Amino acid sequence: MSSDDLPDQGKIRPAPESFLDSDLIESISRHGVDHRRRGLLQSAFGAAVAAMSGAVVASDQDILTLPEWSRTLGKPVAANPYGQPSIYEQNIIRRQSPGLTQTDQASVAFTPLQNMFGMITPSGLHFERHHQGWVDIDPRRHRLMINGLVEKPIVFTMEELMRMPSVSRLHFLECGANTALEWGNSAVPTVQYTHGMLSGSEWTGVPLSLLLERAGYDKGAKYLLAEGADGSSMTRTINMENALDDAIVAYGQNGEMLRPEQGYPLRLVVPGVQGVSWVKWLRRLEVGDMPYATKDEASHYVDLMPDGQQRQYTAIQEAKSVITAPSGGQKLQNRGYYNITGLAWSGRGTVTKVEVSVDGGRNWREARLDGPVLPKMLTRFHADWVWQGETALLQSRVHDSTGYIQPQRADLVAVRGTRSIYHNNAIQTWRVKSDGEVDNVQLG
Repeated sequence: MSSDDLPDQGKIRPAPESFLDSDLIESISRHGVDHRRRGLLQSAFGAAVAAMSGAVVASDQDILTLPEWSRTLGKPVAANPYGQPSIYEQNIIRRQSPGLTQTDQASVAFTPLQNMFGMITPSGLHFERHHQGWVDIDPRRHRLMINGLVEKPIVFTMEELMRMPSVSRLHFLECGANTALEWGNSAVPTVQYTHGMLSGSEWTGVPLSLLLERAGYDKGAKYLLAEGADGSSMTRTINMENALDDAIVAYGQNGEMLRPEQGYPLRLVVPGVQGVSWVKWLRRLEVGDMPYATKDEASHYVDLMPDGQQRQYTAIQEAKSVITAPSGGQKLQNRGYYNITGLAWSGRGTVTKVEVSVDGGRNWREARLDGPVLPKMLTRFHADWVWQGETALLQSRVHDSTGYIQPQRADLVAVRGTRSIYHNNAIQTWRVKSDGEVDNVQLG
């Protein structure tokens, strides 16, 4: 089926735009929807729908005529042994950016955040970042070695790892270069490209601390070197503090084995730390007493500061949030009520509060958080808004459990400059124009 065969979205009947009186519009826009305003909103909407229902029934053939799928047999289970999305959702895919994709092997594919719900990213839409392309490794031949400052170097097979005590935890994974294009003046159009190197999953595997204990690691050791089995031999220094806290040697993602693009059959999970340190196709962990300064820690994944110096080992992903709807590339079809929604996260702990502004940060209102709110995991937020056709500047900012507040872009640039690539956690601004078009703008 081609895109021409997809339903004509223009035929979807818009919601009534005048079912709210001016006092209720002002109250919702200023304060959100509490118990009293929710009742008024439901009553007003019900009355509007009732007034329109006669016209809808009289003209809508999709409700008057029984569709063909209700008059035929469906497909058997054998037709789709591994579940796939609907053909009507075929445009919701990971997409590449020519500006960040130099070869097919060293590539990035961005998650379509604008189409996501809740806090979990489907495995098939989880963002990808490869340094030498992805590989599909035979798990029967894969090994994990732990060596270095240990009493007894040890090698594990996949069978041995999967027999050990396991944990399952939900954590976000964000590339250190997420939102990289927003450092300068090039505002990319959609949230998929501004923030799409971000996903949230349930990860299953063996606590790294348990494996280190089995090898008898030196209690005075401060660092680990993690090495992957792909062609780039990705190697990263990991703080022992992170390794002993909540790091996992994972073989499972979202209830099934890892996908090859996500490191099958084994990857490192280091919650709160930039994605490059979550080494995929993990084959070796070396215990050491100093940072290893590997090629991707000296020439890449460093922060270029205004004075020309480069910061190394700034791996923690600071508190960050973004509105995913309405967001760049979308269009508000008519005036009325909208649910502003988005994601917030912090690599240092838990989201405690998210605020939303519709006037570029002059006024803020607290958003609702969907539960559960978990440490180092995506948190979904919502805010009520009534759009009356005015130009609006939508922003969100997150507070985390350490007391940190997400900065405005001007405040971050004042410290970091505009020549950096990594660790941009500035507040994102979406402009809603008077015709309903939403685009990406930078304030300050």
